[in-house]
Amino acid sequence: MALFKTKQAVKYEKKHLLGIQDLSIPEIVHILNESQSFVELNRKENKKLSLLKGKTQINLFFESSTRTLSSFELAGKRLGADVMNMNVSNSAIKKGETLIDTAMTLNAMHPDILVIRHGDSGAANLLSRKVNCAVINAGDGWREHPTQALLDAMTIKMKIGKIEGLKIAICGDIMHSRVARSNIYLLTMMGAEVRVIAPSTLMPKEIHQFGVKVYTNMEDGLKDVDIIMMLRMQLERMDGSYIPSTREYYEFFALDYKKIKHAKEDALIMHPGPMNRGIEIDASLADDINRSIIVQQVEMGVAVRMACLKILMENQIWNQQLSMQE
Repeated sequence: MALFKTKQAVKYEKKHLLGIQDLSIPEIVHILNESQSFVELNRKENKKLSLLKGKTQINLFFESSTRTLSSFELAGKRLGADVMNMNVSNSAIKKGETLIDTAMTLNAMHPDILVIRHGDSGAANLLSRKVNCAVINAGDGWREHPTQALLDAMTIKMKIGKIEGLKIAICGDIMHSRVARSNIYLLTMMGAEVRVIAPSTLMPKEIHQFGVKVYTNMEDGLKDVDIIMMLRMQLERMDGSYIPSTREYYEFFALDYKKIKHAKEDALIMHPGPMNRGIEIDASLADDINRSIIVQQVEMGVAVRMACLKILMENQIWNQQLSMQE
């Protein structure tokens, strides 16, 4: 049975996955429904398929990553693809090669899919215009992280059974968070009431244009929410003094057992990882099995990324067949 009921069959016909902003509700639903079968597969003893046998996937990460990189690598390998992780720190990029130069070099190797993470907003879009293969954005600057928003939606749907009508609070470093932006786009599209909670110094100036409720106080913002989505303090992206100290930030904006009492009694906790325990979230609360669904997010991440890889490769094969018939 499909996770989301649809009135008509909808295909994802785009060549790339660059951002949630580019997607329609039916396309999001299609990806999440495809993901469901991979959730079930990943829980079986034999997890290997041959859907992408003979296909080459290159993971091109310009920023360090453990969770997202390993998730994409595992997703590709479970589908049967040949997966290469490109170590940017040891590459020619460190010697002055531009992203366009890298794109031309990789394109000459005829990969079938490129997964890119880059510190500059728009890098994935630029790459997609320079290569012949499919491109998945694994996070570009402050802009978007589409697969994270998809896996978060999948986690909520699997745990609660719906997204529409839920009150979801996204808390913390909103300004520097591509995760926050992608989740705001997706969750509001799917009918959730989205709240953002942060000190004014970590709130984007244009936040009121996103269709969210804005709070600068945790107690007020958390009142009666169903889901609390904490964000990592991205200290590496901060070029100024955004908070007086991490100790003061913890006192007023970290999630702990005192503040969570303002949310619904059964409110659930999410975090995209990696966590700064003792800065944005209390360590024991993050591990509370009655509250935290952070581990489930990791599980859903592999399934969602398998679905994205499968869908984009099917589109590529379909388009190749059409071009041969012309």
